Amino acid sequence: MKILKNRNTLLTILITAAITFSVTLVLLKYTGGHTANQTNANTKADFADNNAKTVYVGPMHPWIISDEPGQCPICGMDLVPKAADENKKNASSTSEREIAYWRAPMNPQEIYDKPGKSAMGMDLVPVYEDELVGGVNISIDPVTQQNMGIRTTEVVEGKLSNTIRTYGHITYDETRTVQVSLKTSGWIEKIHVDFTGKHVKEGQPLFELYSPELVAAQEEYLSTYRSVKRNAGQTPSSIKNDFLASARRRLQYFDVADSEIAIIEHNGFVNKTLTIRSPSSGIVIDKKAEEGSYLKAGTTVYRIADLSRVWLEAHIYEYELPWVSEGQEAEMRLPYNPGKKYTGKVAFVYPYLQQKTRDVVIRLEFENPGLEIKPEMYADVWIKTGSKGKGLIIPLEAVIRSGERNIVFVAKREGKFAPRNVELGLSLDGGMIQVLSGVAPGDMVVTSGQFLLDSESKLKEAVQKMMEAQNPPSANKKEDQADEFFDDMDADNDEFFKDMEPEQDDFFSEMEDP
Repeated sequence: MKILKNRNTLLTILITAAITFSVTLVLLKYTGGHTANQTNANTKADFADNNAKTVYVGPMHPWIISDEPGQCPICGMDLVPKAADENKKNASSTSEREIAYWRAPMNPQEIYDKPGKSAMGMDLVPVYEDELVGGVNISIDPVTQQNMGIRTTEVVEGKLSNTIRTYGHITYDETRTVQVSLKTSGWIEKIHVDFTGKHVKEGQPLFELYSPELVAAQEEYLSTYRSVKRNAGQTPSSIKNDFLASARRRLQYFDVADSEIAIIEHNGFVNKTLTIRSPSSGIVIDKKAEEGSYLKAGTTVYRIADLSRVWLEAHIYEYELPWVSEGQEAEMRLPYNPGKKYTGKVAFVYPYLQQKTRDVVIRLEFENPGLEIKPEMYADVWIKTGSKGKGLIIPLEAVIRSGERNIVFVAKREGKFAPRNVELGLSLDGGMIQVLSGVAPGDMVVTSGQFLLDSESKLKEAVQKMMEAQNPPSANKKEDQADEFFDDMDADNDEFFKDMEPEQDDFFSEMEDP
């Protein structure tokens, strides 16, 4: 029994040792073989990282740095914690970037050449050179610049004013043009105004018309007039007036003047013809009356226009519409009298474009007391649009238009030139144009030789892209760092336990024998 007890104890010890050794091997295999010293080193490194100084930066504005948590003064977002060394690295990279100009955070068109406050009281945001897309920066020595004829001018802030020059033609004032039409069919017995272009006054006789309907209306009026006059004492005045007024209105509906009705009352007999008079003063611009001709009701016999004031229909482009409004002063010159200027105003801007020409017609009014201005005359027009505030302006010749974008070249120090995309605004007087974004006050833009610079920049950009395609950057390769000791150990584990198992079996079998 004692031997059996010792055998059981020894068996328990051996099994426990074998299990412990196997578990240790497994743990070493799946932990990557790190030693206690390595673990302590990692722990110390983590402790050092945790104890590194932390600073707080703006998530959208990384140049905003603070030692304490808070909010970004520009956008109001919470500051983000960062390690001091990382922030220092970012700050150094940011400081190496060249600032092109400063802009307002809420208005990109508000541009400044130095930091400060915007019109809304917010801190200005820097815009870096590498953020301005346009091409590749180039460097040119002074001698080459002189040979290329490169000239520059400064970007300045000035008044936004423009004078639109266009063309147009004189036409009639439609509000001062009348037509004389027949209210009844008849024959023209006599013409008093017998040619087009004649000046007539209001009430002047135009022609005499014979119409059976007019004769009947006269007879009716005259009969009523005589009856009322004869029975003045027997018929109430109200009835008398109603009968007479009704007959009188019928003649008036046929455009019979009150003077003609008075003649009928005075003579006491019906006239064969009635005289049609001019309703207004002016020039006869159309005449269709001939003596003896028969005209139907509704036929326009005369057109009369008052030329003391005329219209001018001018044409402007679609992009010039923001400059034009009703009431603006305009100036006109006529080819036949080039030394004289006529002053008028914009009366109306048509609310649609011309289908064929794709321009906009505007109507101007000019007083014409001496009748010097003739309809259908050709005229040169200048419209004074006034000022629309201030803005950045550059010469129009400095802009390179590619169809998709507008580019200007900005002269930097040491003979460097940087292409920039710009957003253009209004066209101005003197060959200037407004710039909404892309440049800042004080920048020197190239006004001559910029096409050569553009060619050089595009060539340099194409060469860089070709070189990058031929020599692509090598990819980061991750190498496996396996522990050879544990690899070998894993390979020998099977044989170790294989050699150990038979010996254990023989040992335990001998111990079990009595």
